[in-house]
Amino acid sequence: MNWKDRLDLYERLMRLDKPIGILLLAWPTLWALWLSGAGRPDPIILWLFALGLVLMRSAGCVVNDYADRNFDPHVARTKDRPLAAGQVSTKEALLLAAGLALLALLLILPLHNRLLIELAVVAAFLAASYPFTKRFLAIPQAYLGVAFGFGIPMAYAAHLGAVPAIAWWLLAGNVFWAIAYDTEYAMVDRADDLKIGIKTSAITFGKYDVAGVMIAYACTLGLLAWVGWRLRLNWPFYAGLSVAACIAGYHYTLIRERNPARCFKAFLHNNWFGAAVFAGIVSSGWFH
Repeated sequence: MNWKDRLDLYERLMRLDKPIGILLLAWPTLWALWLSGAGRPDPIILWLFALGLVLMRSAGCVVNDYADRNFDPHVARTKDRPLAAGQVSTKEALLLAAGLALLALLLILPLHNRLLIELAVVAAFLAASYPFTKRFLAIPQAYLGVAFGFGIPMAYAAHLGAVPAIAWWLLAGNVFWAIAYDTEYAMVDRADDLKIGIKTSAITFGKYDVAGVMIAYACTLGLLAWVGWRLRLNWPFYAGLSVAACIAGYHYTLIRERNPARCFKAFLHNNWFGAAVFAGIVSSGWFH
């Protein structure tokens, strides 16, 4: 195998060919960067976080495939992943994940922010441990929400040198959002997951899966609205939340019949939910 083929395998292992994960990680981080930066995030911090989240999401994907290497061959959607198909060794995967995580950490060292570095170590632990929670947590999607939302306290630490309570409320909102979108994702693989014994919210919720998704969206929107009220954000923020609520309503039409293809479409469409909230945050700063 030549080096171009090897790089292609690594790209697939890092899921760079499927950017939805990067986007779902980016939106809550961008929410926090704009809020903690009072609508004017530091450009250097912004770029470092952008590079860092790509590196950490890539590392997380590699660890996820390592953790699921014995399960993925039995799932139709994942059986052709490089590790599952035996195209990449476990040693290669672990070295790649470690290298990506190390690069992400090196990015923030020049900021000389001890709290940020400490939070980055926690973020790395969350990313590395999430794949294994599917063995014992009934709703591992909640853990995913913490892992995917940990850029929120990091953004506040980068800008303010501290993590105020409002950051944790914003993180809580992201946890519910992750439960919503990743349950939609889990509904796609429910039949395979039941066979191999993996735990997911779609299995835990059972016949109440659709209701669980919509309740999670409602909690997300409620927590975001409360954050906006506490920060005295202007009406465009609530307009963005209204658009996000309409998007959540559209997702109900996609998932209510539990068709796997439509559930996956709803999952992918969450990019627009995050974008609507972000647009509301940014445009709120234009009105005083």
